[in-house]
Amino acid sequence: MAKTLLGGVLAGVALYLVGFLFWGTPLSQLAFNRLGDPQVAAAHQALAETLTPTGTGTYLIPAPDTAGGSVLYGKGPVAMVHFNTSGFPVVDGGALGMGFLLAILTGLIIALALGAIGSRVTDFFSRAQVAILFALAGTVYTELGQPVFNHFGWGYWIYLFLSDFIGLSVAGLIIARWFLPRGGIQS
Repeated sequence: MAKTLLGGVLAGVALYLVGFLFWGTPLSQLAFNRLGDPQVAAAHQALAETLTPTGTGTYLIPAPDTAGGSVLYGKGPVAMVHFNTSGFPVVDGGALGMGFLLAILTGLIIALALGAIGSRVTDFFSRAQVAILFALAGTVYTELGQPVFNHFGWGYWIYLFLSDFIGLSVAGLIIARWFLPRGGIQS
């Protein structure tokens, strides 16, 4: 069990590093559409004037829960805006620290899940298959479901899917290969 938990911590570190590769380097720019400075300034001003009084949160614009909103929603444009009234540093040490802890927790959960089947699924190929298929199931529905259900562009969501699927797969493969009890013939 201690070996499996150690694997969970190391898998969490790997997950964090994969996330950094995708989101902490210039590679992350692939996920976003671009506006010119004048358009950014206009959108920034509109957000500040419109959303700041109601506060940090996620907004569906227009909200389709009134007759007028429903008509506007049907005509478009439509946006889902993740909004923070106060802003924060581009490289936020607090978010990086909490993200690291979240990655470790996720690695530990993966280790516990794989550890629960480790004595019955004893060869590396089968363990790897389980790890990858769980990573795929979790990311396909939660991340690729967003552009399907919300009719948003696919670019950001495919990038997010790839970053999370690869990170979770790497974490699972590390545990499956080196940190589960040996049983049967190892590949």
